Amino acid sequence: MEFIPQTGAGKRICIVGASGKLGRHMVRHALDRGYEVVGVCREKSVRKLDDYADRITIHPGFTNDRDVVARAVEGCDAVLTVLVPWGVNDYSSGTAKAVIDFAEPDARLIFSCGWHITRDGLDRYSRGLRAAVHFARFMRITRLIDLDDQYRAADLIFRSDTRWTLVRGSDLEEGPSQGLPVWSRHVGDPVLESNLTRRTDFALFMVAAAEDDALVREAPAINGRLTPSALAHAGGAA
Repeated sequence: MEFIPQTGAGKRICIVGASGKLGRHMVRHALDRGYEVVGVCREKSVRKLDDYADRITIHPGFTNDRDVVARAVEGCDAVLTVLVPWGVNDYSSGTAKAVIDFAEPDARLIFSCGWHITRDGLDRYSRGLRAAVHFARFMRITRLIDLDDQYRAADLIFRSDTRWTLVRGSDLEEGPSQGLPVWSRHVGDPVLESNLTRRTDFALFMVAAAEDDALVREAPAINGRLTPSALAHAGGAA
C-alpha cells in the first residue's frame, strides 16, 4: 500500500461543500492524511456522506448560511471551500464572505473555482472557453446559476488579508489519481494546454495547498500531471 504522509495529524480541517463530487474527494484525502474533518453541506445532501458519517462532523445547512459556517470553521487550521454559482442570491460570494469573516485568523483558506476567474487579467483564454463563459453568464436568466457572483466571490478573496489560495480548475474527468496536478499562474501557459484534470486530483491539490505556504495568496490554474502538455512542459510550470 502507498504510504500517505500524515500531514494533518493533530489538525482540524473544514470542508465547505463536503457532499459534492469534489467535496467527497477532499473528505477522503483529508482523512487519509490524518485530519479531523468537519463538513458543511445542505441538509438534503447529508446522506451523500454516509460512507464517512462515523469519521467526520457534519454541519447541515446552506454553505452561505453565516451561522452554520461560523460554527463549522471554529478551531479549524484550514478551510477548503467549493465556490458554486447556484441561484441568484449571492451564493458564492456569501459563502466566501462567511468563511473569510469567521475562520480563525491564521487559518489557511483554500477556495475552488474554474479557469474563468482571473486575478491580474494576464490569462489568455481560448475562443471555446470564452464562448462557454459567455453562455454561462447568459444563463442567469434561468435563475439557476449566476457566474458573475463567482467573480464577486473571487474579488472578496483577492482583497482579503487572510492566508488564502484560489485554486482554478481545468475541465474535469473521473478516474484514478495521476498524482498532484501541475500549475501555472496564468491560463494560456503551455503546461496547461491539455486542460484536463482528474477530479480526485483537483481535490488532492486543494488538500495539499493547506500545507503549502508557497501557495499563500496565489491563484494557481491546474492541469493533470500526466496530460500531454504537462509532460511536455512541466519543467516550466509555476
